[in-house]
Amino acid sequence: MAQTDTSDRGAVLVTGGAGYIGSHTAKALAERGWRPVVFDNLSSGRKDMVRWGDLVVGDVRDREALRAAMTEHQVKGVIHFAGLIEVGRSVSWPDLFYDHNVTGTAAVLAAMNACGVPRLVFSSSAAVYGDVQSAVSGAAIPEDAVKGPASPYGETKLVGEWMIQANGRAFGLEAVALRYFNAAGADASGLLGEGHEPETHLIPLAIEAALGVRKELTVFGQDFDTPDGSCIRDYIHVTDLARAHVAALEGPMAAGEFLPMNVGTGRGHSVLEVLGAVDAAIGQATPYRIGDRRAGDPASLVADAGRIRQRLGWMPEHSDLGRIVASALAWRRSAMFKPAIAG
Repeated sequence: MAQTDTSDRGAVLVTGGAGYIGSHTAKALAERGWRPVVFDNLSSGRKDMVRWGDLVVGDVRDREALRAAMTEHQVKGVIHFAGLIEVGRSVSWPDLFYDHNVTGTAAVLAAMNACGVPRLVFSSSAAVYGDVQSAVSGAAIPEDAVKGPASPYGETKLVGEWMIQANGRAFGLEAVALRYFNAAGADASGLLGEGHEPETHLIPLAIEAALGVRKELTVFGQDFDTPDGSCIRDYIHVTDLARAHVAALEGPMAAGEFLPMNVGTGRGHSVLEVLGAVDAAIGQATPYRIGDRRAGDPASLVADAGRIRQRLGWMPEHSDLGRIVASALAWRRSAMFKPAIAG
């Protein structure tokens, strides 16, 4: 359990901090004595999720607004979440994803350089690897694996990493890129959880189908090279993921160093395994149908997270699949939950 630090370590700008992972990270920062400053345009984030620190409403592509926020709050570091995240949508609208994700990251870097902010933690993704596991399904991916994004979303994350690394060489920026796999679950307090509009993630969708909120869940493909034919993913509890961002902010680094690190458990679960966990938590079968594969979906993505354990001492503490599902279900049933539009 995170210990509350009553000291004031300074301000940290959290772009996209009104979103799912960003709001959990703002809480984790506050517990460590940092003052989170959330920078979000509220297009998908929620104002009621900003419970720790100030809110600055702005677009992450707006360099001047970013500079003003960094200057006013005298931030000591930036955690950059803001961007578009839906893999399938990125295939249909690649220009939109490049605009938000690449232009936004460039704006963050320019503002940091102008303000002399030394440390960046970048929300990257396992999508930078693509289908690297197609030959050996289920094998854990190390950070030095060949990069071959299978979607424009993954491409934008890899381009973001390249830009960040170049800024480190040019200006001495200290930067960590956290390549995480599938964030899931909800904070134990019941104040924070997952509530995308519309919802696109497996566990909340499965819970809604099992509860009868939506007619059924669509399993996108059952012809992958995996034991049961459905996609395998490494699920990380959002509380563990938030802790990883704080650890990356605080860890020792040299000027100009760029450190990519996977964040995961090293164990994958198939879509059908996740449905079994939801069935067990709710006590009834989740209705589902098998649909076509989604464009850009690799068969299996599982993290080799040895580097973050060695460098930062980070270990997942909440990421058992049953615990993840139980926390997501508790959030779905909580008074704080605001439902997305069911489909």
